[in-house]
Amino acid sequence: MKVVFASAEAAPIARVGGLAEASAGLIRSLQAGDDVELVVVLPDYGDAVLTAETTRPLSVPNWVGEAAVRTGIAPELGEVHLVSVPGMARPHPYVDASGNGWEDNHRRFFGFSAAVAAIADEVSPDVIHLNDWHTAMTLAYTDTPSVYTIHTLGYQGHGDLSWLTTIDTDRATAFDRFGELNPASGAIRLADRIVAVSPNYATEILDPSRGAGLHTLLGGRGTDLVGVRNGIDTTLWNPTTDPHIAAPYDRMSLAEKSHSTAALAAVAGWEVDDGPIIGVVTRLVEQKGIDMLLGLVPYLSHMGARLFLLGSGEERLSLWARELATTHPELLHFVDGYNLELAHQIFAGADLFCMPSRFEPCGLAQMQAMAYGTIPVVTPVGGLVDTVVDADAAPKSGTGFVALTVDGLGMLDALHRATAAWRSKRRRVSIQKRGMAIDWSWDEPTQRHLELYRSVQQAHR
Repeated sequence: MKVVFASAEAAPIARVGGLAEASAGLIRSLQAGDDVELVVVLPDYGDAVLTAETTRPLSVPNWVGEAAVRTGIAPELGEVHLVSVPGMARPHPYVDASGNGWEDNHRRFFGFSAAVAAIADEVSPDVIHLNDWHTAMTLAYTDTPSVYTIHTLGYQGHGDLSWLTTIDTDRATAFDRFGELNPASGAIRLADRIVAVSPNYATEILDPSRGAGLHTLLGGRGTDLVGVRNGIDTTLWNPTTDPHIAAPYDRMSLAEKSHSTAALAAVAGWEVDDGPIIGVVTRLVEQKGIDMLLGLVPYLSHMGARLFLLGSGEERLSLWARELATTHPELLHFVDGYNLELAHQIFAGADLFCMPSRFEPCGLAQMQAMAYGTIPVVTPVGGLVDTVVDADAAPKSGTGFVALTVDGLGMLDALHRATAAWRSKRRRVSIQKRGMAIDWSWDEPTQRHLELYRSVQQAHR
């Protein structure tokens, strides 16, 4: 099959959140097999360097303006097609220096979607796979068999309804949602299959409290809505081969993990003692529940635990974390920003890994943590429910600890239970080994996607 795969992010070309890692992981896994000829289409934000590069214009509607595509080889992704439309090249894909969304984001990504459709016209794919609202308007211009993946339903790409006149196609009216242009709703109506990035998330978004106003549309699609868990790239996230950590280890040599723990403690200026280090690698936004976790920092001393936090995002959360790290350096070490090498060191060196998310469509960090023998402590939402088994509720199969409620008290209880389990070496090692034994790769999710591609292709036939 020939598949056009379009996304606003794919690491390492554009990396903001989980969309980048999920897109890149699936791209690489599909490319590794013989089932699909993959045409990868991404926005050209202006700073990606390609080898063997060629550039050509694209035939797009007049309202888009001049559009072109750079085709070449990108590190880790192979051949990619980078689309430039007016206004697309920016220092950040979505926000300005103040953290506010670019005012013309809808125009930028509507133009990108029109360009994706133009590329599809050129290459005549069997299937087109679109990811999140940034690509949704592609379906206004093509009726190619399609799969639309919802990575985060809360981002829908709203625009003024006058865009229907500008787009001016028979399919454009599908994007009218209560007198407003809503790209996500149109894609949900028009795509042959809709994928939520975990089975539990596929169920959650049918509920009015979790469906971001689109639950009735999603419910109306019946079995066309499916949940497929994301994977992680186990060639990159593997403690036996990771070049960024202090010493390699695996499930049978867990004692070697202590070298990474000592190295992480040294970064924070801590002594290695008999208390666990709780790692967090995240975006500092409300969704991730970091405010709940920061509120628990004073209680860490009662657990004999310390928190190592790496992340960037909302200024108020950064300031709060910085203040706590200054007043309680023995309890919290905060690094503002994102550092890939340090992220690997946290996954390897931490004893526990905390994800206090208010919602989490899939989550990758909990799987990365388990691959490194770092026990996850999570909230009962989205893909965290699909991937983490509470070790108190299921002593023989538990892989981590799941809070009973999505709030500070729930996380405090889960952290208490996790630190108590960690202090029992026999129990700790059993939990670690169970998590490390699970195949978190993209192999099984890729097969699910191939089945979806075949099904929509067959349905159109």
